[in-house]
Amino acid sequence: MRTRTLGFGGPVVAEIGLGTMGMGGSYGPVDKAESLATLRLALDSGVTLIDTADFYGQGASEELVGKAVAGRRDEAVVATKTGMRFGPGGPRPDGSPEFIKAQLDGSLRRLGVDHVDLYYLARVDPQVPIEDSAGALAELVAAGKVRHIGLCEAAPSTLRRAAKVHRIAALQTEYSLWERGVEQQILPTLRELGIALVAYRTLGSGFLSGKVALDRLDQGDWRRNDPRLQGENLDRNLEIVSVVREVAERRNLTAAQLALAWVLSRGPDVIAIPGTKNRRYLRENLAAADVRIAVEESAELLELVPHGAAGQRYQPALMKTIDA
Repeated sequence: MRTRTLGFGGPVVAEIGLGTMGMGGSYGPVDKAESLATLRLALDSGVTLIDTADFYGQGASEELVGKAVAGRRDEAVVATKTGMRFGPGGPRPDGSPEFIKAQLDGSLRRLGVDHVDLYYLARVDPQVPIEDSAGALAELVAAGKVRHIGLCEAAPSTLRRAAKVHRIAALQTEYSLWERGVEQQILPTLRELGIALVAYRTLGSGFLSGKVALDRLDQGDWRRNDPRLQGENLDRNLEIVSVVREVAERRNLTAAQLALAWVLSRGPDVIAIPGTKNRRYLRENLAAADVRIAVEESAELLELVPHGAAGQRYQPALMKTIDA
């Protein structure tokens, strides 16, 4: 698999990583044995960037990642996230230095490591100056507990302010054929500052694969409340899936492989972290690394899907956590 660099001076990683949110239970029940086998297969297949968070299943995902990297720590670039509290009122950002530092100790324990390679602030806290949050992350670098730092869902102005405090290796945000908002201002800012884009939901939470049916999702699957999978939004977005599948079939690809290869084609500073907890889908995703998207083919896809997905990215409570 080809490699890419996480920002100026950052670690070199395979262009396709692995997201582990589903291993924390966000998509319904978790088969821990299969999840662990998927993580180990990813490492065996050359995947290096493993992405998790302290709030995925209240640490359950980190524990699985820790088991997978045990004895092969040098094969993995371990990334985790913090900065979110969950309570009766819904999720809310907490970017206070005290919270960031305290949470890392728990992550290190669950992961079974003495440092994380990339530590993200999962959301920007509007109540805390980004300079304070970035400063806390920088202190963790100085202490040897973190190698590189990143932000998630941050606006260009926030990125600029944070980068004055400490070098930012990566911004993690949603990017796919049906969510291209980053192209307007965020991606140019990242390239100006030398920050890599780590793209999540590259398959639209699986929907672009054409294999997600709302009525077959587990009751505990958060996608049941995804605004893009409701009513008229769903009808319009099914048309996008049909387009992607039609173009993919011409090349004997799956829709997932085409959609993922398109993300990788957007530049050498874009790293994809499609999530799965199943070896079958992992193998399918990794095959996208061998797919090349021609300029004409990309133009055709953008013409066929000119406006992206219908509907908000998240429910209102989570939309409020995205830095605009």
